[in-house]
Amino acid sequence: MLNRVVLVGRLTRDPELRVSQSNVAVATFNLAVNRPFTSANGERGADFINCVVFRKQAENVNQYVKKGSLVGIDGRIQTRNYENKDGQRVYVTEVVCESVQFLEPKGSGNQSQGNNDYNSADSYQNAYGGNQSTGNQSSGNQSTGRSQQQRQDNVEENPFANSKGPVDISDDDLPF
Repeated sequence: MLNRVVLVGRLTRDPELRVSQSNVAVATFNLAVNRPFTSANGERGADFINCVVFRKQAENVNQYVKKGSLVGIDGRIQTRNYENKDGQRVYVTEVVCESVQFLEPKGSGNQSQGNNDYNSADSYQNAYGGNQSTGNQSSGNQSTGRSQQQRQDNVEENPFANSKGPVDISDDDLPF
């Protein structure tokens, strides 16, 4: 028998971290996953899926992702039920995450107000081989005209060059 779930979506709210009676960290969040088709009026629907993650990954999820963050999860479907305060039986279906992958660059949605003088596009270019200026630069944070021209040229090559936050990419453009 097989019970395996793989999802890519965005958090609809910040994760909630709790600690169980046996001192285990538990984070819950809701994941919005676009449907692979559009409605008759051209709108794409979404499913909102309850997810739960345990232990160290729960702490990491709570610390590093927030509402709107793009994540990939690998896990299994679990159903459970309980009796609420009014005596009614409540049924819950959720994904128990075995792995949560953060799919956006660190800081793209959580940029600190520290002394970072670069944006995510610059760090993308540095990390992934964007054209870097080899000309002389004056002291301070001023760039030469050549560096500015290279950055403008990189905008055409690099779709993330002017991005100051999350990039809006439809699920149809993703290779998975």
